Amino acid sequence: MRPLAEAFKPQDYPDLIVGLAGLDDAAVYKLSDDLAVVLTTDFFPPVVDDPYVFGAVAAANAMSDVFAMGGEVVLALNVVGFPEDAPAEILAEILRGGAAKVAEAGGAIAGGHTVYDREPKYGLCVMGTVDPRKLIRRSGALPGDALVLTKPLGTAIVLTAEEVNMAEPAHVQAAIDSMLALNRRPSQIAREAGVHAMADVTGFGLMGHGAEMAEAGGVAFEFEASRLPLLPGALDYADKGIGTGGGARNRSALEGVVSIDDSVPEAMRQVLFDPQTSGGLLISLPEQQAAEFERLMTAEGLSSWRIGRVVEGSGVQVLP
Repeated sequence: MRPLAEAFKPQDYPDLIVGLAGLDDAAVYKLSDDLAVVLTTDFFPPVVDDPYVFGAVAAANAMSDVFAMGGEVVLALNVVGFPEDAPAEILAEILRGGAAKVAEAGGAIAGGHTVYDREPKYGLCVMGTVDPRKLIRRSGALPGDALVLTKPLGTAIVLTAEEVNMAEPAHVQAAIDSMLALNRRPSQIAREAGVHAMADVTGFGLMGHGAEMAEAGGVAFEFEASRLPLLPGALDYADKGIGTGGGARNRSALEGVVSIDDSVPEAMRQVLFDPQTSGGLLISLPEQQAAEFERLMTAEGLSSWRIGRVVEGSGVQVLP
């Protein structure tokens, strides 16, 4: 990233509120005092067999960056890689799933780009809008804040178990249902409740994204392993040796940054670093506002879990 940082210096682009510097989820460009655009892109190979569901999950995942920054989705473009000899009907279902999820988020798909690729890939380039004065960044967490998570963990472990024919169908469906759920309404409620900082938990797992938020805010995060919400079967599959390459890479990259109490079992450690697809929001907000957030979520039939706190210091610590 150094060549890009040298080419696009912040002082030369005063309206680029969020760019290459920092650890935020998307780029943000100010158009006026009360309007900024939020821009992000994400795409990946299939995580499930059903092409419609894959398209919907990929779209939900891509749009999540906009919601994590307090924005609303306006427009999206498809990003597609697809084998030249694969049935066109499969691609049509992928695009149909993505379109349905964008429409659910209140946005529109206005085109995109497709290239031939030996392995299917799908995602979106997403544009959203936000009032720059109300932008939510990863850097706002303060000591004394509560940490709240809005989706259970373990998607990669469950999906990997399914790949090797070890997963129960109900567990796979629970993971799919979680991935399909948009972060739009939880983001809106977090803003109503007075959120300080927010990020969506995706490929770097809870530990990776928690570490980024802690670093950005100059604070430390403490998580309680016993409070973490888990997808059905995730801990059991991890205990049986199901892991992922992404989880191993996350664990290696965060050595020295994340400290885990010796009493936390290995299976839970696997979940801590597990890469999430279309994961939930990790939210930092004052204790009193956290209670209000939980109340509002419950009133709308949505789930959330208080999983830790923000303290002075640096890095991430996991307690029993």
